[in-house]
Amino acid sequence: MNCQPPQLVDRFGREISYARLSVTDRCDFRCVYCMAEEMKFLPRSQVLSLEELFEVGRALVELGVRKLRLTGGEPLVRNQVMRLVERLGQLPGLAELTMTTNGSQLERLALPLRQAGVRRLNISLDSLQQDKFRRITRSGDLRRVLRGIDAALAAGFERIKINSVILKGRNEDEILALAEFAQGRGMDLSFIEEMPLGLIDEHNRALSFCSSDEVREILQRCYTLTPVDDSTGGPSRYYAAAGSAARFGFISPHSHNFCHLCNRVRVTVEGRLLLCLGNEHSVDLRAVLRDPASGRDTLRQTIIDAMDLKPEQHHFDLNAEPDIIRFMNMTGG
Repeated sequence: MNCQPPQLVDRFGREISYARLSVTDRCDFRCVYCMAEEMKFLPRSQVLSLEELFEVGRALVELGVRKLRLTGGEPLVRNQVMRLVERLGQLPGLAELTMTTNGSQLERLALPLRQAGVRRLNISLDSLQQDKFRRITRSGDLRRVLRGIDAALAAGFERIKINSVILKGRNEDEILALAEFAQGRGMDLSFIEEMPLGLIDEHNRALSFCSSDEVREILQRCYTLTPVDDSTGGPSRYYAAAGSAARFGFISPHSHNFCHLCNRVRVTVEGRLLLCLGNEHSVDLRAVLRDPASGRDTLRQTIIDAMDLKPEQHHFDLNAEPDIIRFMNMTGG
């Protein structure tokens, strides 16, 4: 048990105990809400090495972060990423190592991930229909993802959660099918409102927006939902479904702002310590890591000092051009 007083506290008294670490901006999918169809990725020189990513992860844990989530892009397409997973999984003081993935690589890597110390997985799945799945992801193979989910279930993770971004005119007709899929396999399911990050022309975000309240209304046609206090440290608000051990979660950056509960920061793959998903407040950790005059103490102090930059909340407007032009793959999901 970590008995040290919290070292990462922002100006609003929020203790930072959770960090999302992006290991790559690359992905084998091109989901319509996350990326442009033709993407330009960072040159290798601007991407943190696996050793640099480990140093950041270690510093965060030494400062009181108890939960690390590896994200991307798609983290499992990063070359030799398992080396990083294995090292992070051995960090003293880290209570939980988790990962968000699109599931495309899980058929071969689910068991190694579990053996390396990953306790929970979030798997993105927006449709159970092959043609629709392909249109949303632009390049994904649903059958491969479903085999990956089966492999993850067989590997024995403590908890597996499905993440579904619901878009009107795309997949709101699959809300109940996705719920049945997750419930039948004992997995949690979080429905996510689309994040307005990056300039896209594939769809109109205001017209495609589906609120958490609308999703919950559809679910209640078939399920009796009761709010629960369970938390995984993230932004999901969970509901229990009568007669099931699985839970439904709602991530609602628009309709039910959760900023007052924010306990997390993100590190982008180029080494920006991002203090808020919906703002550009950040600190360049790559410069510290690559400065020969800096050491581990400098890195830790830079992270501590950055807490003063964390804003009180984000402001999303679906009817305006996005203030944040970086895509979600650059941010870390």
